[in-house]
Amino acid sequence: MRTVNATLGFLDYLYEVVLDRIRNPKPNSYTAAIAKQGLSFAVKKVLEECGELGIELLIGSRQRVVEEAADLLYHLIVALALKGVDIREVARELVRRHESRTCQVRRR
Repeated sequence: MRTVNATLGFLDYLYEVVLDRIRNPKPNSYTAAIAKQGLSFAVKKVLEECGELGIELLIGSRQRVVEEAADLLYHLIVALALKGVDIREVARELVRRHESRTCQVRRR
């Protein structure tokens, strides 16, 4: 296994790991267990984690916010993979929106 830095590039790496666990389920793999239960279950996990993050943002410690944000990102990546949406597509959309708004600001 390669060494991975704690950067946004790690999300790309994690997406590839998630895809591998979906395509080649391993015993005791949490990702494979979610995938086996299907997209509806994965979406429920995303919604659950979103709620937990919201609560921690309002009343939790900084560390709990980081932990719940990590849970949400992980479950979102699993749901995206099950839906067939590559995380790089999401990143490209964010770039497109950023560039579009940046261009609008420059024109003013």
